[in-house]
Order: sequence, then structure tokens, then C-alpha cells
Amino acid sequence: MQINQGKTKKGFDGQPDTHNRTKLLNILRGAVFPLAVIVVWELAARSSLVNTYILPPPSEILKTFLHMLATGIWEEHLLASLRRLVYGFFLTVVFAVPMGILVGKARGFRHWVNPTLHFLQQIPPIAWIPIFMLLLGIDEASKVAVIVYASFFPVFLNTVQGVTSVDPKLIEVGHAYMLSPWAMIKKVYIPSAAMTIFVGLRLGLSNCWRALVGAEMLGASSGIGYLIIEGRQLAQYDKIFVAIVTIGTAGMLIDLFLRKIENKLMPWKKMYQAGERK
Repeated sequence: MQINQGKTKKGFDGQPDTHNRTKLLNILRGAVFPLAVIVVWELAARSSLVNTYILPPPSEILKTFLHMLATGIWEEHLLASLRRLVYGFFLTVVFAVPMGILVGKARGFRHWVNPTLHFLQQIPPIAWIPIFMLLLGIDEASKVAVIVYASFFPVFLNTVQGVTSVDPKLIEVGHAYMLSPWAMIKKVYIPSAAMTIFVGLRLGLSNCWRALVGAEMLGASSGIGYLIIEGRQLAQYDKIFVAIVTIGTAGMLIDLFLRKIENKLMPWKKMYQAGERK
């Protein structure tokens, strides 16, 4: 009996279980508003208060989604978008993170590149789509180029910021141990700048997803963005809403996935944030 009581106390009063209950409560709170919107929307559509041709009820949108899911259309377009996203974001990380580390370390070099980077940063990715199509064609390369451009600056600038914010004392310790430049990057700069770099990765990935949908709307034969254009051309507005909900849901799941990776690679982050709140 004592053993069972001890287990019960740990299960119901322990910190991990309390944390799980708090997370579940926050999820339920966050679901109240969208559920209320869906209910009001459905009732308004059934009462003919809105034009159901342009604004189909949620039940009709769900029916369309289930049909697209059963026929494989939804999965085909989603996978096409995710493939482009993975290719583009991989190239961004390969180029932006090393360049950010080098520029962050070479303080004098920043004065040469900052004006150009600041100028390019102001140009939205969608403005480059016609140029990329002329240079790279209308196939996958132009869409991947848009993704790389959209995500490059958040990743690059946050990497530079993280490297320049490294504690000078840590750098002195590295020099005292006569670490090579590569060892300094690996053991001093990257661990110290990891949190800031991950912020840039999350921002860059979010920019990737939004830019990809825009690129697919302007020139593609597959993808979630293409679904929106196809729905508009065929006056299938339920298909447009399926694509919109997919964009938002997939974006949230992608960000959640990156957060999980961040917490896995940096378990000390939660302790650091808790200390800052205190």
C-alpha cells in the first residue's frame, strides 16, 4: 500500500505531471478561439448569412479535404512543397551559417558587406521570381532559389549576431589553450552562439515556407501554392481553404519540429531561460 501511495504521489504531484497538465491546459485554451470561429462560420453558412459559394462552410471544406486525402491529391502536392522546402533550407544552412561565422569573426570585413546585405534584405523574395525564372528556368531550380533567398538573411544575420556576442573571456580562454581557428569555431563560437543561430534557423524556415507558397502560386504545376491557383481558376473555393489550412498547420508543425531538435541539442536552454525569468 505504501508503494502504491508513493507512486500515486509522484504521478499526480510530481513536477513532470504538473508540467504536462499545464501544457494540455494551454493547448485547450488556444483551441477555444479557432473552434468558436468554426462554429460561428458553420452556423452562418447554414443560415445563409454568408455566400456559401465564395465562403463554403467548414463541413464542406472538411469533406473536400477528406476526398483529396483519399485520392492522394493532397499528399502529392504537400510532398512536392516539402521537397522544395528541404532542398532550399539545406542550401541555406550550408551557405548562411559558415558565412555568418566568418563575417562575425572578421569584424573589419563586415563594413565591406553590410551595405550590400542591408540593401538586398529590403527586397522581398517574390520580386526576384521573374529574374530567377529567366536565369534558372521554370523548373525546380528557380523555386529553390527563392527559398534560399528568403531564408538566407535571418539565418546569416542571427549567426553573425551570435558570433559577435560571444563572451570575450571565453575567447581569451581559447587563445590561452592555443586552440586552432577551427577548434575555436567548434568549441567556443558555435556552442556560445547556438541559441541565437537556432532563432535564425526558425525564422529562416518560416520565411522559406511563406516564400515557397508564393513561388508556387506564380509558376508551378504542383505544390500547396499551386492548389490555391488551381482552386481560383476552377472556382473551387473549398480547395483554396484546404490549401490555406494546410499552409498554416504545416508551418506550425515544421516550427514545432525545429523546436524539438533545438531542445534535444541544447537541453540547458530551458534552465537558461528559467534563470533569465527569475
